Amino acid sequence: MLEAQLDAIKSEVKDKIGAEDAAYIRRIILIQRICEWSGRILLMLGFLQPLLWVAGVLSLAAAKILDNMEIGHNVMHGQYDWMNDTHINSKRYEWDIACDGASWNRVHNYEHHTYTNIIGKDRDFGYGLLRLSNDFRWRIKNLWQFATYILLSVMFQWGVSYHEMAAERVFFGKKKKNRKNQVTHSELKKRFFSKGARQLVKDYAIFPLLAGPLFLWVLSGNLIANLLRNLWTSTIIFCGHFTGDVETFNAEDCKNETRGQWYYRQALGSSNIEGGNLFHVLTGHLSFQVEHHLFPDIPARRYREMAPKVQAVFKQHGMHYNTGSFWKQYASVLKRIVRYSFP
Repeated sequence: MLEAQLDAIKSEVKDKIGAEDAAYIRRIILIQRICEWSGRILLMLGFLQPLLWVAGVLSLAAAKILDNMEIGHNVMHGQYDWMNDTHINSKRYEWDIACDGASWNRVHNYEHHTYTNIIGKDRDFGYGLLRLSNDFRWRIKNLWQFATYILLSVMFQWGVSYHEMAAERVFFGKKKKNRKNQVTHSELKKRFFSKGARQLVKDYAIFPLLAGPLFLWVLSGNLIANLLRNLWTSTIIFCGHFTGDVETFNAEDCKNETRGQWYYRQALGSSNIEGGNLFHVLTGHLSFQVEHHLFPDIPARRYREMAPKVQAVFKQHGMHYNTGSFWKQYASVLKRIVRYSFP
């Protein structure tokens, strides 16, 4: 019954998807471009008035957040493939972040969304760095995992970029048994270094050099904009996956699961954040992480209208609908990180 009810919600929304959604994503892309170029121009006017530089940093950070969250993440999920647009397509879109889009598609879009919170299969649970449940053996390094979390948040785009290589033990450690490579290690390294270098050259060489004597104004502005984007995306993603009530699963229990059981696991493995319209846009609508995990290929802006119906279905089945304010969910995440720092 759960499967039929959630399928019905998805089917109802799919029938509505069309010109309105295409216009929305094109409008968001236009706004993102305006924010980016406004930001880059304002950074160079900082020598006239420092507040212009501050506005430039915030505008550029907003552009990077929109690119990563509402545009890049959702386009690469295939939410807009039906438009048959050359650029707004999951196979071709490349976002403004150090992580190679193809690596993200393998590790996040397929692996994480297929095996959500199944220990040993979903490498996103704790990212191999943090112990967030008793499913993992406690180690000495877990004592300082709160500091590890802060460092990961500050360097988040690089953490995401390195995630697949770390899991494949490309540079360090012994490869896990039964792990099959989807791409060769040489290809992983090539894509990691080429995409990373492209980002570094763009933000810390080309644009600062184009500014001439304003080199340092632009360099520092780009650095802070990237930092703000990293902190924001990390915080939103942690609030959607690692709040205190989020559950984990073992592989044996998930063998041969039905579509309804898959829905059930997605529901218990994610959490929402309440907020206003602008907040939802800046999270890429990942503030509706429950709906995103249930319907990852539906245009994310539709999650708002799906949420009350999903919540009603959960209530009917006695299932917990994990939602709360930003500060409630974020406090829950921090508490979980600290709790599992200890045996």
